[in-house]
Amino acid sequence: MQSQDVAPRPAPASDDPVVDVERAEAALVEHYPRLVRLAYLVLPPSLGRNRRVVTAHSLTQRALPRGRAAATPVIPAQSTGREGDPGYALLRLRVLRTALEAGRPLKRLAWPKRSQLPPLLPQVWGLRLFPRSGGADELALDQGLSALSGPARAAYVLRGLEKLTDDDVAEVLTAAGVDDVDEALEEADTVEAQYALLDSAEFDPCSLHARPTDLMRRRQHTKAALAAAAALLVSGALLGLPGEGWSPDGPAAPPYAQNPAAEAALDPAQLTKVPALAWQSSARTDFSVWPARGDLTDDSALLRRALAVWARPGEKVQVSATPGTPAGGPPGAPQLLYAGSIDNARVVILYDGLRIARYAEPQDGTAGAALDFSRVDGATRAEAGAVVVSRVDGNVRYLLAPWVKSAAERDLLKPRTGPMNLTVTDGVTAPMASPAAQQTGTCTSWNALQLSDSTGTRLVTDLAELVPARLTTGRPGSVKDAAGPEALRTWAPYSCWLGAMRSAGVRTVNAWAYAQQALPDGTGSAEWVCTRAETWRGGGERVLAQFRTPGATHAAVVAKAQNVAACGARDPHVLAGVLWKAQTGGWYLLAAGTRDTESIRATGGVQGTSEGSLLAERAKQGAQAELKGTLESGRSINGLQ
Repeated sequence: MQSQDVAPRPAPASDDPVVDVERAEAALVEHYPRLVRLAYLVLPPSLGRNRRVVTAHSLTQRALPRGRAAATPVIPAQSTGREGDPGYALLRLRVLRTALEAGRPLKRLAWPKRSQLPPLLPQVWGLRLFPRSGGADELALDQGLSALSGPARAAYVLRGLEKLTDDDVAEVLTAAGVDDVDEALEEADTVEAQYALLDSAEFDPCSLHARPTDLMRRRQHTKAALAAAAALLVSGALLGLPGEGWSPDGPAAPPYAQNPAAEAALDPAQLTKVPALAWQSSARTDFSVWPARGDLTDDSALLRRALAVWARPGEKVQVSATPGTPAGGPPGAPQLLYAGSIDNARVVILYDGLRIARYAEPQDGTAGAALDFSRVDGATRAEAGAVVVSRVDGNVRYLLAPWVKSAAERDLLKPRTGPMNLTVTDGVTAPMASPAAQQTGTCTSWNALQLSDSTGTRLVTDLAELVPARLTTGRPGSVKDAAGPEALRTWAPYSCWLGAMRSAGVRTVNAWAYAQQALPDGTGSAEWVCTRAETWRGGGERVLAQFRTPGATHAAVVAKAQNVAACGARDPHVLAGVLWKAQTGGWYLLAAGTRDTESIRATGGVQGTSEGSLLAERAKQGAQAELKGTLESGRSINGLQ
C-alpha cells in the first residue's frame, strides 16, 4: 500500500501506450456489461436505483475517446480475459473518473461537470428501471457500500470486481484524481470482503426490471396542466355561460379530493385483523381467515410504512410482482397476516382479496426496502396453506395457514426417504433449503414443503414466488395431491424440470404418466409423462412432455408448449414424440398419445402409421417429423411441439 506522501502521478509521457479509437471501441463492445457494472457500483446510492442505472450506461457510453487516439497511463495487472488490453484499461479509468465526479457535491461558484447532471441519454420515459433483487447478503453489502465515500467504494470494487492488488488499486485511483488513496483503501477495509457478491444480479444494470413511475401523480400533473391551459383559453367564455359548466370527469371529485377508501388503505388502525379461531367456524378456508401473527402486529409506525410504500413505492424500493399481478395500491383497508422481526429484517404480509403483498425492510433502517406481490384470488384450502415470509442464504421460511398441523421438508428426488419435520413457531417454519435458485443442469435434489392438516397431506414447492405451487398427480380433471408413495415415485424423475416453471405465477403443477411404451430393442419400457403448470392469472400455462427410459434418474423434455389446452382439464389429451437411439445403434421415432388415441401418423423426415396410441418407426439421426393423431371420438390432435 502506498504512503500518504506519495507525489502526484505525472501525466503520461509521449512514449506511454497509445490507444486508438477503434481499439477502444472494440474493448467497449466486448466489456460493456463489466464497465457498466463498475460505474453502477461506484456511483453514489443517493441517486436512486433508476438514476444510477441510467447514469452508469451514460458514463460508459461517453467513455469512448473523441479523438483518433488517446494516451493511457501504465496499467496494473488485470484479471483474466482483459489482461494486457490497454483499450479496456483506458475505458475503465475514464468510467471510474466520471463516476467519482458524479458523486461530488455541486459548488456554488463553479460550473457543474457533465457527469454531475442528470444524463441526457439514455432516457426511458414513464418507466423506472432497476436491477433484479438479490438476497439478504446482497442487501447488506449494498448498505455497507452506501456508507462509504466514493473513492472507498471505488477501491472496494476494484479489489473485488477487477481483482487488483492494493498497489494497483492505488495507482488506478491516483490516475482517476483521488487525492488521498491510502484513506480510501483503509475506509474500504471497514466493509466485509464479500467480493463474489459483486457479480450478482443485484448489481447488474444490464439485466433490469421495469416498473411504471407514479401513475397517479403523473396523471394528476397532466390533468392539472391541461386544466390550467384550458382555463386560460376559455375562462372568459365559461364565465358567460349559465349553470355550473361542464367537467370532463362529470360529477367525480377532483383528483386531490380526500377519498375514504384511499384514506382507510393508509391507516394502520383500519387494518383487518382476523381472530385466531375464526377459520374453525368460517365457511371459507383461504387467506381471508388467516389470523394476524408476529411480534410487531401492534407496531403502528411499521404498518404505516408498509401501507404507504404499497400505495406509492419510492424510487429506491425494490418492487416485484408475478406475471399478471397488478402492483397498484390496495382498494381499501387490507388484511394483516403477519408483522414481525425475522432473519435481520422487519416483515409485513398483507392481503387485499386479490393479492398477497410482502413488505420487508432491514432492522437498522428503511434503506433497501422491498415490496413483492403475488396474485392469489380464488385460492382454495389446498393452495392457501403457506406464504414465503423470508429468504436468506438459499433458505426459505414459510408462514403457515392456521389449520396446518405439521410441516416437513421432503426431497422429491428421493421418494423412499421420509420427510424431515420442521419446527413451527407462531406459524413460521424453521428455514429449509429452497430449490428456487437451483440450476436445472446441476439438480441433485428438489425440496418440497409437506403440509398436513385434518383433510390430508399435500406437497408444495418454492418457485421463486410468494406463494408456493401445489403439486398434484393424475389424469386432468381428477388430480390428487402428490403425497402418497405412488405419487412420489411419479414425481421423482421429473422434479428437476420444475425449474422451468419459476417466476411464472404458477398456481399448481400436475404430473401425469399418460403412457408406457415397450422399447424396440427389448430393453424394457419407457414412461411418458405430461407436466402441466396452471397459473393464478388463468393464462400462460406451460406444458412439458417428458420421456424416461428404464433406469434413467431423470427424464428428458421432448416437447413443450405454452398457452395450450393440451394435458389439462379442458382437453385431457396429449401426443408427443422423440428421436431415440437404441443400444444396438439404430435410431427410432417413438411417439405416444393418451389411451383413447385410435391412430398416430408420422410425416416429413419419418413416414409411418400405427393403430393405437403408440408408434415406433425406424429413422435416421437428425430426422424431423410431424405427428398427427386421431382420437376414438374422431377428433384430430397434433403432436406437442
